[in-house]
Amino acid sequence: MRFYEDHIVPRLVNATCGMSLTEPSRKRVCADLHGRVVEIGFGSGLNVPFYPDSIDSVSAVEPADLGWKLAGTRLAASPVPVERSGLDGQSLPFPDNTFDAALSTWTMCTIPDAGAALREVRRVLKPGGTLHFVEHGLAPDEKVQRWQHRFEPIQKAVAGCHLTRKIPTLVQTAGFEIHDLDTFYQKGVPRIMGALSLGVARPTG
Repeated sequence: MRFYEDHIVPRLVNATCGMSLTEPSRKRVCADLHGRVVEIGFGSGLNVPFYPDSIDSVSAVEPADLGWKLAGTRLAASPVPVERSGLDGQSLPFPDNTFDAALSTWTMCTIPDAGAALREVRRVLKPGGTLHFVEHGLAPDEKVQRWQHRFEPIQKAVAGCHLTRKIPTLVQTAGFEIHDLDTFYQKGVPRIMGALSLGVARPTG
């Protein structure tokens, strides 16, 4: 099982999440990042080409060695310094109030405890810091939801991916206030896998 998770899943994610149809969303979600950034679920660096010049550095959190290896070409071409700085989004190895912004793209579906990861992100963000996210999750339409629940066991077995997580609710429950949110179906993707939430959130309190 570890062979599949370590050597097959990163390639599947690189191929499926690397499709050109995801690029507009990646460009949107990265546009206003600035300063020191932590990216959880860095994967194979598919966001790197969309990092704006306003970023000073990126601390990449990624458990898969193969994912990091697949990112090599993108990292070599990046004007933004990127360092692999952690392995588990549920336990970030950074002090409180470290980062100006955080980035999460197509990540919350695979983290076992997405709530814990979001609480860790909140902890390491500076006061006034921002979480930028685009995630797929539970669709707004009941008919699509029914199919998501039917297919979720298969999707979890193949890619470790949940289809029915309520992304805005997860973000808010972890102590964030969402300031911008766009929910839509990704064109070119079956609706059960393409119900997206793209937004920006700030820690409450």
